[in-house]
Amino acid sequence: MALLDIKNLQLDFLSVDASLRAVDGVSLSIDAGETVCLVGESGCGKTVTALSIGRLVPTPPAKYVGGEILLNGGDVLKMSSAELKNIRGRVVSYVFQEPSASLNPVIRIGKQIKESLKLHRPEHATDEEVIRLLKLVRIPAPESRIRNYPFEMSGGMQQRVMIAMALASEPKLLVADEPTTALDVTIQAQILELLLDLKQRLGMSILLITHNLGIVGDIADRVAVMYAGQIVELAPARELLRRPLHPYTKALMNSVPQLSGQSTRLSAIPGNVPRIGNFPPGCRFYPRCPSAKPECSSTMPDLVEVEPKRWVRCLYAK
Repeated sequence: MALLDIKNLQLDFLSVDASLRAVDGVSLSIDAGETVCLVGESGCGKTVTALSIGRLVPTPPAKYVGGEILLNGGDVLKMSSAELKNIRGRVVSYVFQEPSASLNPVIRIGKQIKESLKLHRPEHATDEEVIRLLKLVRIPAPESRIRNYPFEMSGGMQQRVMIAMALASEPKLLVADEPTTALDVTIQAQILELLLDLKQRLGMSILLITHNLGIVGDIADRVAVMYAGQIVELAPARELLRRPLHPYTKALMNSVPQLSGQSTRLSAIPGNVPRIGNFPPGCRFYPRCPSAKPECSSTMPDLVEVEPKRWVRCLYAK
């Protein structure tokens, strides 16, 4: 049985005069010990989908319209407040974007990690356990670092502290939302290497959210590509990177800088992701798709298994 199984999730945001569909029929599963990357541009619904796993999207303004989120055998959308409190942290834990905005600037990082321990593993809320967690995420001299304030640490070190806080509850699923945003490429590589090492050592599953297909090759088992609130392609990572099938996935691949070969101008995807409430009829990528045909403007494609373990939402994928 999958650790996480999202089935046909539908989530709306309520405005004054309408319900705006932000997540539209998303289905996604993650097995124990598996890493899945959720990829797409900003505004595609990645973070909202991820927050829904722990039912962290405020209701209102959001409303869960349909579907199921089966996490560790229970349906998150049917859980009571007490049941949700029990799974948040212990089953699913989050590393959010921009650690400098998530860490409290006036509390020492050791105390912040200890707060997480007190909540989920109170018997281990000690300096020794905090130091062990800091060592786990490869922070040097953790015995002295526990007294640092966040502003005394670099962006990469702050991100490691956030990962240590997320691991303090010993979760089965770690959701990392753009963990390498605003970090230079060297630190990005270190954070990704750290996540892969922690996955192998601790046996946890990871959902990694990113807009950059260039960073998923070394860490992901499978990749789900999201556009305008829908999954448009889902495949094993190596197969997707070797031969993308959906035009949007191809466009994302073409926009990744190449270090080898002849220097060429970066390829940009024309236009912008449509806003919720303003999705075009038919295929939602149609207005930006270089391969679009007349049928694409009126026919909504289903997510179809075109090859074993390869799912694509396109009328002409091949």
